[in-house]
Amino acid sequence: MKLKKLLLSFIILLLLLIGLFVPFRTALVFYKENTDYIEAFLPIQKGDTFQIIFKHSIHLKDVVEKYKVTDDLQIKQYEFVYEEFGIGMPSNAQEGESFVYEDGKYHIRDIDRIFPFINVRNGKTVSKNRLVWGTEDSEEEHMVWFNEYFKPGAWFTIKVERISLWEYLKGVKIHD
Repeated sequence: MKLKKLLLSFIILLLLLIGLFVPFRTALVFYKENTDYIEAFLPIQKGDTFQIIFKHSIHLKDVVEKYKVTDDLQIKQYEFVYEEFGIGMPSNAQEGESFVYEDGKYHIRDIDRIFPFINVRNGKTVSKNRLVWGTEDSEEEHMVWFNEYFKPGAWFTIKVERISLWEYLKGVKIHD
């Protein structure tokens, strides 16, 4: 009888440990610099979209980078939007893309760039970066300022990954 209770206790403990460390949730993960330390994460699913918006440091206008999570958990850039030409801004679309001027903004659409990760720096001089999600198929749009989660000047590696319950519980969940 004692052996059965001990074995049952061991099995329950083993299942709890496995459940704690096996990845269960897909998230947009912000790693500190190029480490494995999770600064923050946003629960996200395949097919979801998100935007990284930053204020250009010279002409002080918003620049919008639009991304989609692919089925294999990569990051696909599909649009780039800006208001003024200048340093770092493209002057035209690449092959297969379209360049449109609409509502006072330049749009490069039909972008098909796939990234396993993105390196992003939170602005230091002009710290007005933000993350937007839930804009394409959902009725609600959510937005947070990077400064609510990250120090100005900090940089991160952003990946779409499956995280474990342990990482979920110890990390900082991004929410509006």
